[in-house]
Amino acid sequence: MILSDKTLKKMIDSGELGITPINEESIQPASIDCRLGDHFLVVEDRQMQIIDLNSEIKYRELDGPSITIPPHSFLLATTMEYVRLPKDLTAFVEGRSSIGRIGLFIQNAGWVDPGFEGQITLELYNANSLPIRLEAGRRICQLVFCSMDQAAASPYQGKYQGQKRATGSQVFKDIESSRS
Repeated sequence: MILSDKTLKKMIDSGELGITPINEESIQPASIDCRLGDHFLVVEDRQMQIIDLNSEIKYRELDGPSITIPPHSFLLATTMEYVRLPKDLTAFVEGRSSIGRIGLFIQNAGWVDPGFEGQITLELYNANSLPIRLEAGRRICQLVFCSMDQAAASPYQGKYQGQKRATGSQVFKDIESSRS
């Protein structure tokens, strides 16, 4: 069941759902808007010849009040908001329609597990033929919350728990990597 604005407000007010900083305008009828943070990561392609799932990926960090994404380019960004989900709630990360209409695809693997806590790393791809300039603090995506039938027996405790700022892929830490 997707949660309404009334339920989301009640959960935030009680502390059951943590989203900070939050402002009233961010709470939409069936979602919460998140704003773009000021930390970004770009794959350091000049130091790697291939991305290998068993090796750590090198990134170049960028900090600032804005970022310009060249055409057909990819980067990682972060939300301003720090999110804390209870064990019986999950969230989908969706790009805002107004942002998608300019050719910016926003993802984070689309899913936030119950029990997750941290800033959300966003994967941004400029599908347009023109550069797109983004400013920190602008609404960039939305979280759609779903109530689970019961609390997770094993809430999220993975490698991205507690992340702050944009966080690069940690796929090289997966169990499959240790079997190679």
